[in-house]
Amino acid sequence: MSKESFIKSTLILSIAGLIVKVLGAIYRIPLTNLIGTEGIGYYQPAYNIYNLLLVVSLSGFPTAIAKLVSERRALNNYYGAYQVFKVSKWGLFVIGLVSSVFILIFAKDIVAFLGYPGSYYSMVALVPALFAVPLLSAYRGFFQGLQNMTPIAYSQIIEQFFRVAVGLYLAYALVNTGLEEAAAGATFGASAGSIASLLLIFVLYNLTKKDVKKEIELSTSGLVESNLEIAKKLLYIAVPITIGASIAPLMGLMDSYLVSTRLSVIGYSEIQIADLYGELSGTAQTLINFPQVFSTAIAMALVPAITDAYTKKHKKKLNDTSNTGVRLSLIIGLPCSAGLYILATPIIALLYGSLGPEKHASAGALLQVLAIGLLFLTLSQAFTAILQSVNKQFHPVKNLFVGLVVKTIFSYILISIPSLNVKGAAISTTIAYLVVAILNLIDVNRVAKIKVNLFKTALKPVFSTAIMAVVVYFSFKFTSPIVGPKLSTLLSVGFGGLVYVIFLFVTGAITQDDLDLIPKGEKLKRFVRK
Repeated sequence: MSKESFIKSTLILSIAGLIVKVLGAIYRIPLTNLIGTEGIGYYQPAYNIYNLLLVVSLSGFPTAIAKLVSERRALNNYYGAYQVFKVSKWGLFVIGLVSSVFILIFAKDIVAFLGYPGSYYSMVALVPALFAVPLLSAYRGFFQGLQNMTPIAYSQIIEQFFRVAVGLYLAYALVNTGLEEAAAGATFGASAGSIASLLLIFVLYNLTKKDVKKEIELSTSGLVESNLEIAKKLLYIAVPITIGASIAPLMGLMDSYLVSTRLSVIGYSEIQIADLYGELSGTAQTLINFPQVFSTAIAMALVPAITDAYTKKHKKKLNDTSNTGVRLSLIIGLPCSAGLYILATPIIALLYGSLGPEKHASAGALLQVLAIGLLFLTLSQAFTAILQSVNKQFHPVKNLFVGLVVKTIFSYILISIPSLNVKGAAISTTIAYLVVAILNLIDVNRVAKIKVNLFKTALKPVFSTAIMAVVVYFSFKFTSPIVGPKLSTLLSVGFGGLVYVIFLFVTGAITQDDLDLIPKGEKLKRFVRK
């Protein structure tokens, strides 16, 4: 593959990833308006189980497959590369079959244990996805090893498109039947998406099969490994990655379990618990997930720059680039955190109009707490990117595990306080993100020996955010009585965003050199010059 083709494919994959994340973040808004917080309370527990089982097949294995395929191709051992694909495909087929049959048999027991018996239909609706996705990841890992990202991008877009379209359609068609059935229709969207994506990538694979066979004939390396040896190598790479990736869905699963058990202790009914959990996961948490699309993109863009400085042992450049990465993450996290905190209830009312004023106020209170945690989350992402770039990838995993323990302890205590109830889960999440961010910062400074001056780095972004916050607060206060709260919310966000961007450059919080680290930075630099 030529360098130009590789860059083009990588760009396509990046765009596809952004489209998928944006669709996923937006999807919950019409869904919540359609089935309400109670319906989301049936939808989310099943989805938490699905996400956890999905991590096994989607996190470590594609990376392991890609690495082993790429290594063998580099040695002209094309048969060995194809052998890796065959072994992984059958292995993941077994994983998919076992996990889907397990959920099909024990779905009722699992949702009863979690405390959400109304999620039974939603759990069963995910069975086809649990079978299809592991196979899908085998094909994606193989194409990644071939450095052919285009089929992966197409499959990701198709998967998310079908998930959203089918999920929303079935939820709409079944909402009059019952909220449990409507939630199941929404979750079946994931099954429809994974099946459509698997069929597409299977067709694309067969279109390239002739080229694969030609490559096998050109193999110059006679090394043939046993299937057991290949399986061991796959597991050696995949298992550590999978363990690290499992912690985030475990947090979501722990949330659903503790909300159910601790609220039942203080007298809440099953319907009330589902309703409150739906407020947390379907409204507030959804809005927190959206800014992560941009903070994650910044962190990913910084990894090559930090890795380059580390590999070449350019200490000053390594420190400077790392501090720039933290500053850019703050530039994303600070205004999102402040804006969501100030306009929490108006934003909920704008996006989830069907829920009513009482729900707007309670979900807004949850969003305010999680908005504070968003800042710590974006910082943690930046520190994680730095540690991964300097081969300290196990430290963020360890710190996330500590965060999970902290969250569990605080959730157990706070949720059972009647005046807090589900708000206790939001508070524990914010505390957990704070702990993870602090531990990651300590590891960056002590283990990676990179000097990140958080106070100096944050000073200018904090000042710009403070000006923006004042503009947002008074803009909403004075325009709301005139144009109404919905239009006032949009105007306040617009005014605040414009003022924030201006002050970023006025204060020097962001410079033209910083834009080199951002995709399409050269176009932004030309705009800034004008």
